[in-house]
This record gives sequence, C-alpha cells and structure tokens, in this order.
Amino acid sequence: MLMLINSLFMLLCVIVSLIYKENIVLPLLISSFITAGFGAICYFTTKNAHKKLNRRDGYLIVGAGWVFLILSGSLPYFLSVPYLSPEVFMANDIHATNLIFETVAGYTTTGSTIFEDVEILPKGILFWRSLTQWIGGMGIIVLTIAILPLLGIGGMQLFVVEAPVISADKIHPRITDTAKRLWFVYVLLTLAQIVLLYIAGMGWFDAINHSLTTLSSGGFSTKNISTSYWNSFPAIQYIIMFFMFLSGVNFVLNHFLLKGDLKKMFKNEEFRWYLGLIVFMSLIVGFMIFNFANPLHHSIPDAELTASGANYSIENSFRSSFFQVISVITSTGFTSADYTQWTPFVSMLFFALLFVGGSAGSTSGGVKVIRHVILLKNSVLEFKRLIHPNAILPVRYNHKSISQNIVYNILAFFVMYMFIWIASSIILALINEGVNPGYEEFISAMSLSAASLGNIGSGLGDYGPTDTSASLTIAGKWFCAFLMILGRLELFAILILFTPYLWRSN
Repeated sequence: MLMLINSLFMLLCVIVSLIYKENIVLPLLISSFITAGFGAICYFTTKNAHKKLNRRDGYLIVGAGWVFLILSGSLPYFLSVPYLSPEVFMANDIHATNLIFETVAGYTTTGSTIFEDVEILPKGILFWRSLTQWIGGMGIIVLTIAILPLLGIGGMQLFVVEAPVISADKIHPRITDTAKRLWFVYVLLTLAQIVLLYIAGMGWFDAINHSLTTLSSGGFSTKNISTSYWNSFPAIQYIIMFFMFLSGVNFVLNHFLLKGDLKKMFKNEEFRWYLGLIVFMSLIVGFMIFNFANPLHHSIPDAELTASGANYSIENSFRSSFFQVISVITSTGFTSADYTQWTPFVSMLFFALLFVGGSAGSTSGGVKVIRHVILLKNSVLEFKRLIHPNAILPVRYNHKSISQNIVYNILAFFVMYMFIWIASSIILALINEGVNPGYEEFISAMSLSAASLGNIGSGLGDYGPTDTSASLTIAGKWFCAFLMILGRLELFAILILFTPYLWRSN
C-alpha cells in the first residue's frame, strides 16, 4: 500500500512536467509504474496472509516501510539524470550517494540538500522534492492506516510507532478515524497556506512548493537563498512564519483550532511552553539584532550587514528573529537571514535551539518540548524528594499525574539522544577530517550531528543556514542519512530493530 500511494504522488509530478513542457515526463512515468508494479505484486501475493499485527510487526513495518519508501522515492532522481542539462551537472554533483541523501532528507523532512543550485532543476524534480517532505511530514504510514481497514488490518500498533505521543488525547476512539482527521487538517492547512501565499505575491508554483514544505516542517525551497528571496515581501514571511508555528503544534490541537476551540489549545501545557519559549527566545534574539548587529550601534561592513539580514528597522529585526527561532525550533530549516552573523551569543542560542524540537504529535523533529518539560519538572521534584524521602510526589502534566514509567522512558530517550549526538559528532569529525581543517571543523561536526538527528538541516560553521551538505564526504552523507532516519522515527523505532529482545519469540 505504501508503494501504491507513493506511485500516485509521482503521477502528480508528471502533470507538473507536462504543464511546463519538460523532457523528464517519461522517467517520472516509469518511476511511478515501477513503484506501483512492485506494490501491486506485494499486495496480491500477500492478500490472503495472516493480518493480525502485534507490536513487533508494527516496528518491522515502520522500519521496512521507510527503507522501501526511500528506495522508490529515489527513482525519479535516478531515472531523470540522463535527461538533465549539462548546466545541472556543472552546478550540482550528481551521483548515487547524493541522490539517496536528497531522498532521505526529503522523507525525513530534514531539509539538508546536496544541490548547490536548485533553481536550474526541472520543475517536476523540484515538485517531487517538496512532495517527499509533505509525504514524510505526517508520515505516509499514518495515511496508510486510514486505508488498512479495507484490508481487515487494525492500525493501532503502526500509529503508536509512527507518531508516538505522550498525551492520551484522541480526536476519535478509533485510530483509523484519528488518522483520517489528522490528514484532513494537514491537507486543509496546506491549501490555506497556498492561497494566502499567492494572495501575498508569490507565484503559484512557489506557493505550492513552500506550503508543502512548511506544514511538513521540511524546509526545501525552490530558491537558492530560501525564503530570504522574499525579504522585501513581509506578508509572505509572516504567512510562512504562522504556518511554521502550526507545524510545530500537536495536530490534535490544530484540529481544535480549526473548530474554533482555542480554550483547549491554551489549556494544553505543552502548547503554553512551546509558545512561551518561542516568544521569549525571539525577543532576546530581536533585541540582540537591533542593538548589536545594527550599524547604528555597532560597526559592521555593508556586505556583512546584508548577509545578516539586519537593518535600521525594528520591525525587520524582530521579524527576522521570530522567523529564524520558529524555523529552528520546529525543525523546518527555512532561512530569512544568516543567523550565524548575528553575534556569537546569538549563534550559541541557536545551537541550543537545535535540541528543543516542536510539540509531540506535530511534524517537527527534535527532542520535543514535552520531554523537556517533564524532565525539568522531575528534576525540581528531586529536590523535594531529598527533603521528604517518604512523600509520594508524582510528575504532573495538564494537572494529571504521569506514570513513572513514562518518566523513565523520557529519561532513557534523552540520555540516548545526547549519547548519540556526542558519538555522532566525534564520528563526523573523523569522517570529514581534513575537509574543513581547524576549529571550524569541530563546530561544524557538532552542529551537523545535532541538525541531522533533529531533522533541522542547518546548523553552524560550514553547514550553516546559507550552506548545503554538498561538501560532505560520501561516508559523511551516508552517516547523516542514517541520523536523519533515526531522528525522524524517534530513535527507539529504529534502534530496537538491532536488539535481540525484538526477535525473541516470547
């Protein structure tokens, strides 16, 4: 079913190429037919198989599903290569590793890219890049859950693995209906952003592509300089900013937003922390931009001033601040300015934001706000437990006690996340030894590891918001692709496949 759905999305790219009269219609059609053929063979040969799923089956299907999703999703790139113009090859290093990397970055909504010049790519390929992020945003497996009942399969196990949420909130007791409603919200918000961007002055093609990669918190753009291309159109950036914010909100709460039930949104503790953190960090960054990255108060050459995106305007300073803070926290990765030019203090703030993430149940990557909140609350309670060792002091979330098992799970996740980040930073520094020698390589390796694991895409150093991943070594690209998948599936869903516990019969 995953392959069949993926093939249908490929046909949309065929339509785009036909509209723009491109010569890649045939490879896109062949990609769709190959993917559909493979899916049909698998479907009909297993039609009468035993369909009762247990938890182990859920993990296996998610892991295998993503592998085949990536393999089939890379076909439009591979088959289009012979049809690409020489200028594409001259501007972009086209080979197998790069194309797989681009596909993984798409489906995991990471936003890292190997294309130095995306503006010369065919429109059909640009649209496919955006579609891979839109598919991966909510998880094509969640979409499949809405269809699985037709096959007589229950989808609870898949939903728990693909979209793990700590909160027990449900839109509907039946998980298939929940998946359908979440996708309805996802599609509706995407369409709304397309219309608003077009009204604000963006062309239809750019509006569609940026809407697909905003709600998915992906960050792929049709422009080499990302959304800073529209710095002179504040309305466009405010619209993208608003929908980036929504992409980091639990989509159950977005459902309530569309129903006009704002009370339920603000009653949610994670949402309040998420909103408060964005406002707090944005105000600090905006203050720093206006007072220390402004030529009125600090001597900065005009070239650096243009690169940093700061000017004399208070509005532009705080617009750039809010845009970049929301972009990094939600792991979207759009850039309206190069925040690494906004003083070292601001760069350190953005480095810290690489580890925040959006809300649980959103399309964002990263650790997630709710995990930080529960860890903070548990740490504060430890002081009380030292004073009152016999007292029962449970962690509370949304005025309800949380099971200690959940606290242990979050602690394990956070420790594992930080351990993987540290180990990955060392490995990346070793893999890319000599590529960017000096202290810069150390910063680059740490931020690239965090950006890949958190599905953000841009970090600091040589892989900052205005850079691509093209300079990575082949080994570095494969390793970062693995980190993207690991982060997208919340660590445990992939790591558990390598443990002996999963494979034991009991």
